Amino acid sequence: MPTDAADFASYRFSTRDLPERIRIPLWREHFGRCIVHADIEPLSDSLFQADASLRAVPGLRMLQLNGTSMHFKRMRANLADGDDSIGVIFCSPGRSQLSQRGQEADLRAGDAIAILHSEPASVTYIDGSQFGLAVPREALVQRVADVEGLVMRPIWHRTEAFRLFSLYLKSVLRTKVLSEPKLRDTVVAHIHDLVALAIGECPALGESSASAVVAARHGAVLDYIATHFQKPGLSVQAVARYQGISSRYLQRLMASSGPSFTERLNELRLQRAFKLLTESDAGRRRISDIALEVGFSDVSYFNRLFRTRFGDSPRAVRLARRGSR
Repeated sequence: MPTDAADFASYRFSTRDLPERIRIPLWREHFGRCIVHADIEPLSDSLFQADASLRAVPGLRMLQLNGTSMHFKRMRANLADGDDSIGVIFCSPGRSQLSQRGQEADLRAGDAIAILHSEPASVTYIDGSQFGLAVPREALVQRVADVEGLVMRPIWHRTEAFRLFSLYLKSVLRTKVLSEPKLRDTVVAHIHDLVALAIGECPALGESSASAVVAARHGAVLDYIATHFQKPGLSVQAVARYQGISSRYLQRLMASSGPSFTERLNELRLQRAFKLLTESDAGRRRISDIALEVGFSDVSYFNRLFRTRFGDSPRAVRLARRGSR
């Protein structure tokens, strides 16, 4: 992978539109040797297919790979690129096998592992989708004692630090904040901090005030609300309990960056209700049923909030939708 990206950059490679006879040679040459600086071998004689995307900003590279089973080898001849970064490889949803420094590891879906790009290594992808990122070694040396001693140790997906790290990464990819120059440096620094916490043997994070932990916890809370907002009775206490933090700490997280818990919850519910009311078959459903479906147990309260948010009642919005057809 390139190690000197000055600005946000992306690279995509797919074998889908290539004739079958040249798929493997082009994949090995253009992607393997020129981009990731590794030798690649398919593990099957069946139809080969691969899709890869690389995103790079200063201090961070991310690689998404989907395809048939294949074997990557980064040998001594490949090390001439001078890449001394630390790679973190995520396994999902299949499995992966890795070896480096005479150690071997099998990863199952959801787990991860750190490797050194400055030393020979091999990675075997067994089907599925794989995701990897690389951060400069110097960034981790500042944050973790004995970084090299932590490579090739599986990072189990159930650990708190890794869970927060994964959720933060998903949020970063979903919101595309790395393409925003004003936010990029902060986000990259957060990722460096979270990588350090995930690969290190850190204690429980608790209600840390560290910037990266606050950002990751805030993202985890927002993700949980977005997934469960239609659940009746969803409360600060219930979300805090699931996240393993206190209600007061959760409220501070929400207050630090925008709408409160209740404001965000109600906005998601109201937006969903508006969509349901304006769908083509909305007239067949009672407004009270829609209110209950989006999570409001009090229909009068729903009506008041809806009018305040959209400037008209749910019934009027539905009638206006009918009249516009």
